[in-house]
Amino acid sequence: MDSSTPIINKVAESGILTIDLADWVKQEDIALIDLADFLFEGIVLREKEFRAKLSETDWMAYAGKWVGMYCSTDAIIQKWAWMLMVKSLHPYTTNVLFAGPDTIKEAVLLEKINTMDASAYADMRIVIKGCGEKFVTENAYLAISRKLIPEVKTLMYGEPCSTVPVYKKK
Repeated sequence: MDSSTPIINKVAESGILTIDLADWVKQEDIALIDLADFLFEGIVLREKEFRAKLSETDWMAYAGKWVGMYCSTDAIIQKWAWMLMVKSLHPYTTNVLFAGPDTIKEAVLLEKINTMDASAYADMRIVIKGCGEKFVTENAYLAISRKLIPEVKTLMYGEPCSTVPVYKKK
């Protein structure tokens, strides 16, 4: 091949659309709250101090976000403490879950998959990118497959240059 022959990107010309599920979750959509930060000395739940800390917190920082709540210590947390946190967050957040960093990202991703308009992918050739973030779990691959199979022409897994065929419309 001489230098005057243009390089052709066959993958780009194939009409295959790659979906990277990790791109569907933006860090700015998520916030985490460690309940240990609301405990006396980080380990003891005292109702009076807990309520005071709740009333001092600026909950606007969580506006429009998915919030994952967890406790990083071995403190014994009464169920009412979680409920009080939700009461404080409720006017501001999109959703609140008992979840750490990867679990909350998975929940956001699953919600986006479940509410997506799959008809936008009608008769398209789709590759679901693999080998990414750890929050893109098996559940996410199951959900996106379930959502897209009724619509797409072809569904594949991997990278456009090396895919595993999953589904092909007859």
